[in-house]
Amino acid sequence: MRHLKLRQASACPPAVLTSPIDLDLVVLRDQSKIVLSFIRKFGDALRPVALVASLTVLVACTVRSTLPDPLVAGWNGAPVCEKLHEDADQRILRCTFPPGVGHERHYHDEHFGYTIAGGRMRITDSSGTREVDLATGISFASDGVVWHEVLNIGDSTTVFLIVEPK
Repeated sequence: MRHLKLRQASACPPAVLTSPIDLDLVVLRDQSKIVLSFIRKFGDALRPVALVASLTVLVACTVRSTLPDPLVAGWNGAPVCEKLHEDADQRILRCTFPPGVGHERHYHDEHFGYTIAGGRMRITDSSGTREVDLATGISFASDGVVWHEVLNIGDSTTVFLIVEPK
């Protein structure tokens, strides 16, 4: 079985912190007196920097928050993915693409994928458009995808299993 590692495609943090100082407090919990002293001394001077950094992350994540996730996204108003299982640890989807069917623009959080039935797909994302032949049995892992859209341009139905950790 072949396994592919996809490049990091998202600058969005996995969890939302109320401010950059929250991260310092978590990382330096044992040294809280030093951190609190630093915040008291330099907090006012760092506020503009923290604001710009926070706005930069917010703007970078805006595209993702306005797009549907893979379960909600469909094709011409019809769903292409179905939820097979969901619990506190993971969500498992099966996405099926008959010939000529695609998946509208959507985002992905971190996930693992497995090709149940391979085929020829056209994939469009921020790096452009490409056509790929996906063999049955190929697996892949991704830290997340800011956006992409796909179209089955082959003559057979392509099916993917997507496992998303929570």
